[in-house]
Amino acid sequence: MSAARIPPVEPGTRGDLAAIERSIIAERGRISPLYETLLNSAPLAEGWEKLLTAIRSRSSLPPNVRELVILRVAVLNRAPFELEAHVPHARRAGISDEKIRAVEAPDIGEPFDDAERAVLAFADAMTRDVQVADAVYEPIARRFDAQGVVEITATIAAYNMVSRFLEALRIGH
Repeated sequence: MSAARIPPVEPGTRGDLAAIERSIIAERGRISPLYETLLNSAPLAEGWEKLLTAIRSRSSLPPNVRELVILRVAVLNRAPFELEAHVPHARRAGISDEKIRAVEAPDIGEPFDDAERAVLAFADAMTRDVQVADAVYEPIARRFDAQGVVEITATIAAYNMVSRFLEALRIGH
């Protein structure tokens, strides 16, 4: 187990962070190791919390779709802390243990339905290749309106940011 590369900020030790810490606790119920690290930069901690709250709690995406792509991004980016953190959310969103295990497979097939495979293929393309081929995008565009396309794209992009931040700084290792 490797130590985190940046020392976390102990919640409650810096008065200048009190408002940000209250906001994080209000949305998440606690200040996780991720946010303890982000508190080293007050503007980034505040902006991160607002962006991720919008993605996790304010978007129109069905929770099962959101959590499925978050799990897949964590797997592709080899981010076990993120994966483990989202398994309970995935279960609450109705994703079966069978699908949670299957999201770790190199290629997506069973037990996912066509809609889930389309969403996972989109997450795979955005994460692995960055550019998304029309053949991968078109099933997403048929299933979601403009708001939904923006929200699923932002969710995948944001959780690539999360997993890469966690792994680069060895948070949760």
